[in-house]
Amino acid sequence: MSQPVLHAALPSFANVQEAAARIKPYAVVTPVLRSQVLNVLSGAELSFKCENLQRGGAFKFRGACNAVWSLDDEQAARGVVTHSSGNHGNALALAAATRGIPAHVIVPDGAVRTKVEAIERAGAILHRCANNQAAREAKAEEVRAATGAELVHPYADARVMAGQGTAVLELLQQVGGLDAVITPVGGGGLNAGTAIAAHGVSPQIAVHGAEPTGADDTARSLAAGQRVGPFVPDTICDGLRTLVGEANFEALRMHRVEVTTVTDEEVIAAMRLLWNELKIVVETSSATVLAAVLKRPERFKGQQVGLILTGGNVDIDALPW
Repeated sequence: MSQPVLHAALPSFANVQEAAARIKPYAVVTPVLRSQVLNVLSGAELSFKCENLQRGGAFKFRGACNAVWSLDDEQAARGVVTHSSGNHGNALALAAATRGIPAHVIVPDGAVRTKVEAIERAGAILHRCANNQAAREAKAEEVRAATGAELVHPYADARVMAGQGTAVLELLQQVGGLDAVITPVGGGGLNAGTAIAAHGVSPQIAVHGAEPTGADDTARSLAAGQRVGPFVPDTICDGLRTLVGEANFEALRMHRVEVTTVTDEEVIAAMRLLWNELKIVVETSSATVLAAVLKRPERFKGQQVGLILTGGNVDIDALPW
């Protein structure tokens, strides 16, 4: 079996525009919500892009769908494979189903139960592995070599980054005049795609990232001017426990992304605020964006800020409060 073809080069703004057209028949145009209470608390005009209402309950469907429909027919017939603790695996399975092809998902031990159940419901072929990055990647390569399936990395894939960038492209069409946008940062696929898309529309838009203090490798990498090594995450934000990808980090550095770190306590408080004021349930990872804006009101005061709420796949029986 041939070696995997890596797709980690950065996408262009044109690639994001192509992705938007490619996924249009399948992705949901998610709504934008606002709250006067949250505007007063933050001192800014906040527009929340509700990707928790995307197919599969998360923005991940955008990147997965773009990757699946980028394949030629011969490659698509062999299916796709990825490793994921939740939302990306679910998204890839759903995207594969739109094309009628198999999706193999490597799930690490200890993944959130509700997210694993969602992957299964979406029709994925599940493969288990130990709960570490090396085991995930090794198992994915084993399955790829055995099946010929196309590897669709959760964030270090230009097709995925381009697809994720369509969320802010859509937001900028829904809300004019944004001064800044902010997304959570884990592997960096969404933030990289967002930076490329936002600056393709307007180079003046400030792009921010929100990261838990227990998984702050991106903030430390940007401060050091180079990507830091592996770390052991310690945060309730299960979707943000990943080391930022190499290409993703380069995109953030090139686009001068500013990252704010927030504690788990600040994230939980923001999650409750979103529940109370917007009447929506979002994951802890999603709530980092509001937590970051509230933590640094002087940075966002008086600005029009777009916040991407990345997912709503919450285990109601295990809420953090």
